[in-house]
Amino acid sequence: MRSTLAGKYLSKLYVQVVIAIIAGILLGHYMPDLATQAKPLGDLFIKMIKMLLAPIIFASIVVGVARMNNVHEAGRVGLKAILYFEFASTLALAIGLLIVNLFKPGSGMNIDPSHIDAGAIASYTQKAHQHGGAIDFLMSIVPNSVVGAFANGDMIPIIFFSVLLAVALARLGKPVEPFVDMLDMFLQGMFGVVRIAMYVAPIGAFGGVAFTVGKYGIGTLASYGELILCLYLTSAIFVFVVLGIVMRLCGLSLLQFLRYIKDELLVTFGTASTESVLPQMLVKLENMGIPKPVVGLVLPTGYAFNADGTAIYLTMAAIFISQAMNIDLSLWDQLILLGVLLFTSKGSAGVAGAGFVALAATLASMHKIPVAGLVLLLGVDRFLNESRAIVNLIGNGVATVVVARWEKVLDLRQARAVLERGSALPVDAPKDNPAEAPAKSAASLGN
Repeated sequence: MRSTLAGKYLSKLYVQVVIAIIAGILLGHYMPDLATQAKPLGDLFIKMIKMLLAPIIFASIVVGVARMNNVHEAGRVGLKAILYFEFASTLALAIGLLIVNLFKPGSGMNIDPSHIDAGAIASYTQKAHQHGGAIDFLMSIVPNSVVGAFANGDMIPIIFFSVLLAVALARLGKPVEPFVDMLDMFLQGMFGVVRIAMYVAPIGAFGGVAFTVGKYGIGTLASYGELILCLYLTSAIFVFVVLGIVMRLCGLSLLQFLRYIKDELLVTFGTASTESVLPQMLVKLENMGIPKPVVGLVLPTGYAFNADGTAIYLTMAAIFISQAMNIDLSLWDQLILLGVLLFTSKGSAGVAGAGFVALAATLASMHKIPVAGLVLLLGVDRFLNESRAIVNLIGNGVATVVVARWEKVLDLRQARAVLERGSALPVDAPKDNPAEAPAKSAASLGN
C-alpha cells in the first residue's frame, strides 16, 4: 500500500523536480567541483525545448489568428494585450523602484568605481551597444530573412512574420483552411515532442541548480542577502497583491492558478528559463477555457513584451549599483531611469543574457551610473534569475487570462472548475451555461 502511494506521488512531475532541485543544492554545496560539471544537463534540456519554440510559436499564432472570423478581432486582441503589458510592466518597475529606495540594499558597500575590472562584463556591454535605442529595436522587428529568424530563434521577428501570415490567411478564408488545419496538426505533433522532452525535465533542473550552487556557493546568498530578499519581497508583492487583485477582478483565484501551473513553476525555478515551459503553458491555458486564438496570440507575444520579473530586477539592480557606489540619484534621475527601462526591457527580448544586456544598455544611455558596476551582480545574478523567470511566467499567464476576460471569451465556469481541480477537465465536461456565458462566445473567435 505504502509503495503504491509512494509510486503515485513519485510519478508526478512536480515531485520529481522538487527532488531534483534538492539533490542539486546538496551536490553543489558538498561537491562543488563535480556540481559545476553538471551544467550541460541543464543546458541540454533548455536547448531541447528551444529547438521547438520557433515552430510552436509560429504555428500557435498562425492557427489562432487565421481562425478568427474577423481580422479586426485579431487587431483588437493584440492591442488590448499590448496595453495590458505596458500597464503591468510600468507597475512592476515602479514597485521595484519604491522597495529598493525603501530598504537600500546597496548602502554601506562603499565601492570605488575606479577599482572595478570591467573585463568580466565585456560581452554584455558589447551586446548593449549593438542593442541600440528605440529605432534599432523597431528595425529589428522586421527580419532580414524569415529563415534566418527561425534559425536564430529570434522571437520578435518570428512573431511579426507569423502575425502577417496569419492575417493574410484569415483574409483568404475557405481556400486556405486545409493549410491551417495542417498547421494545427503539426502543432499537436510539436506538443507531443514536448511531452516526451518533459520526461528529462528533472534532470535539467538538477543540472541547473547544481551548477549554480557549485559555482557561486551558498555563501553568495549571505553576501548579497539583502538584495536577494528585497527582490524576492518585491516579486511576492507584485504577484500576490497586484496580480492577485487582477485575477480576482477576472473572477478567478490566483492561488488556485499557481497550484494549476505548479509543474511549470518548478521547472522554471530549476532551469531559470520560462522558455522551457512555453509549450505546456499554451496547452494549460487553452484547457482553462481560453480560446486557442487568444492563447496563441497573447502568450507568445507576452514572452517578448511582458517581462514583469525582469522589469522588477532592472530597477532594483540599477539603483543597487548606484547605492553601492554612493552615487546620489535625484527623483528626476530615477524617473528618467524608469522611462528608459520601459524601452530597454522590451528591446532585449529574446537576447541571451537579456537582463544584463538591458541593464548595460540602460546604464550606458544615462551616463550617471558606471556600466562597470554590473560586475557587482555577476556572482548573484543566477540566484536572482529564478525570481525573474517565475514572475515572468506568472505574469504572462495572468495577462492571457486578462485579455480573454476583457474580450469576454473566457469560459468562466470551465476555468473555475479546472482551477479548483488543479488539472484539466475531461473532454466531455460541461461548458458554460447560458446564464454565465460571456457576451461573446469562444466560437466567435473561431475556436
